[in-house]
Amino acid sequence: MDIHLHSHRMIARQPDWTVAAIAGFGAGGILMLAELAFAMAMGSDPWRTPRLVAAFLMGDAALQTTGYSAAVLAAALAVHYLLGAAFGVALACLIAPFQLDSSLGMVLLTGFGFGLALYLFNFYVMTSAFPWFAEMRDGYTLLGHVVFGMAAAWIYRWLERPYVQA
Repeated sequence: MDIHLHSHRMIARQPDWTVAAIAGFGAGGILMLAELAFAMAMGSDPWRTPRLVAAFLMGDAALQTTGYSAAVLAAALAVHYLLGAAFGVALACLIAPFQLDSSLGMVLLTGFGFGLALYLFNFYVMTSAFPWFAEMRDGYTLLGHVVFGMAAAWIYRWLERPYVQA
């Protein structure tokens, strides 16, 4: 009987770039739905997060609006999905060379750690450049980012094409 244990050492393996971007895009959609559900459950303004995200492109003008705005929503969607795809690619750059997609548990654990690190980076490092983002430091945002990481990792593993060594 031949037993194969997965080694998580680095190998020359490229991520599946297209799948990585799709995984981040899809996980970004899941995060947006989670943020909306959290806002509705708490009885808070569902347009708060889109305004804060849109401010990356629109500046203070997005922060001055209240309620629904098509321009703010369009800017927020553009930023959110572009960053989601970029973070999906970054996650795949960790998963592929270390074979962290060898099992569902391993890839979900990797996604959990990535989501946690992403939250810490976004809301404790990036707030020096974007101070309005500090108001989103809460458990719901942390949970949303962990869900993003796990969803992106799961989608990546589910969709990635088999790797064939040369």
